Amino acid sequence: MSNTVRAHIISGAILVGCALGLAAGVPTQNEKSLAAIEDLLKEVPLIDGHNDLPWQLFNRARNQLETVDLYDWPQVHTDIPRLRKGMVGGQFWALYVSCNTQYRDGVRACLDQADVIHRFVEKYNETFQLATTVNEIWDAFNKGKIASLIGMEGGHCLDSSLATLRMFYDLGVRYMTVTHSCNTPWADNWMMDGTPAPQVGLTPFGRDVIVEMNRLGMLIDLSHVSVATMREALELSVSPVIFSHSSVFSICNSYRNVPDDILELTKLNRGIVMVNFYNNYVTCGNNAALKDVADHIDYIKRLIGADYVGIGGDYDGVSRTPTGLEDVSKYPDLFVELRERFWTDMELKKLAGLNLIRVLEENERVSKELKLRMKPLENIIPNGELVDRTCRTIGGSGEIRAAEDSEHQC
Repeated sequence: MSNTVRAHIISGAILVGCALGLAAGVPTQNEKSLAAIEDLLKEVPLIDGHNDLPWQLFNRARNQLETVDLYDWPQVHTDIPRLRKGMVGGQFWALYVSCNTQYRDGVRACLDQADVIHRFVEKYNETFQLATTVNEIWDAFNKGKIASLIGMEGGHCLDSSLATLRMFYDLGVRYMTVTHSCNTPWADNWMMDGTPAPQVGLTPFGRDVIVEMNRLGMLIDLSHVSVATMREALELSVSPVIFSHSSVFSICNSYRNVPDDILELTKLNRGIVMVNFYNNYVTCGNNAALKDVADHIDYIKRLIGADYVGIGGDYDGVSRTPTGLEDVSKYPDLFVELRERFWTDMELKKLAGLNLIRVLEENERVSKELKLRMKPLENIIPNGELVDRTCRTIGGSGEIRAAEDSEHQC
């Protein structure tokens, strides 16, 4: 028998064997990888850093929960069946209101969003469980529930008040994004980058906010802030920070993403960058795919290590998502892609949730130490740091303004 004939026979036998295997239900390689990922995500919680479902509840239903069914809400990226299919074990729900509430009713609007998060977690308590500590995350996960944490997206919720910051902490808020897409009187946002405007970063009062967040144990979130604000906060914070939903600037040159030098500083700080899925921050364009998101995650691992990266999908806060990551059911597919890129099981567990849990644990530990030697800061923002359109009856030096003070009338 010639070698050519022998080769054809062997090839044919292989094809027949494969066909018989498929007919007999033998798992494909992809099915094996998916099964391995599902087993892995049963051991550690997959914790996403940012989901805007609460904003959709406001925007589409004005927070009227009785008009919404979270078991079947196909108009949005997030509902309970898809969260379960996506094997989500923990979620930071974004407490977000628009920047146009700043200097007006922003504090009240943010309280409304804190309320709706508490209410939907309670309404669907067979699925969700409020978590404010690492122990509570594990408790929810071990009960088969989705640990529900609150992240406040934007310092404009504070109206420049450390007392208000503390009250939001008491309501369960465990991170604050220092700015959204607008400056506060004390911190610059990302839209300042690439403009001729002077880069202020943090004012003295802004630095007080960072110190008080460290004392409270509230995570400092640097998504949405300017590079100058990132750098100052990283230098000042004694606790690890997070980027709750940001990607890599070197891959997509959006100022919402994180430059390499800031990635290096984040490693020194022992913080974490939770990669965003929004097309505009993944490929800087309309078209993006799952593999493009994996590229961002891989880049961070190669540059600073697998200990400093996480997932921050930004579902229900964005208008376009990558092909293959259309909604919250798709997380396992992303982990399959990374497994095929030779990520180890331990690296995947860190990405899923162990890195974020470490950051939370360190913030909790530092907070306990700081509270032994620090009292709550009572600093008040100086009048000079308030903008003219700030509407308040109590001034930066504590005086009560007369109603006829035209400069600060509402």
